[in-house]
Amino acid sequence: MNLEELKDKLREYSIKDIIITDHAEMQAIVRDIELEEVKNNVLHPEKLVFAKEQEAKKQDEKKYECYFAYSKTHAHKYVMIFNSVLPPDICHPLK
Repeated sequence: MNLEELKDKLREYSIKDIIITDHAEMQAIVRDIELEEVKNNVLHPEKLVFAKEQEAKKQDEKKYECYFAYSKTHAHKYVMIFNSVLPPDICHPLK
């Protein structure tokens, strides 16, 4: 899936569809990132500038390392996992 296809896929979800793992929530707290900001970035992916597919643990999953740019030197990195049943699962928000 290319970047534009991923952005289109993300725009299909609503805020209630996003699942943030406990680990991702802890990482957001440590990095002083509001979870609402993470959800907003996912639902409105205009800041998404790069995505790299990673190896998923399960065969029916797709996993992406995604970078949301705020400036030339500042970005958030989220790891998102999609499967055929559930909406994106957000892991590891980095600042």
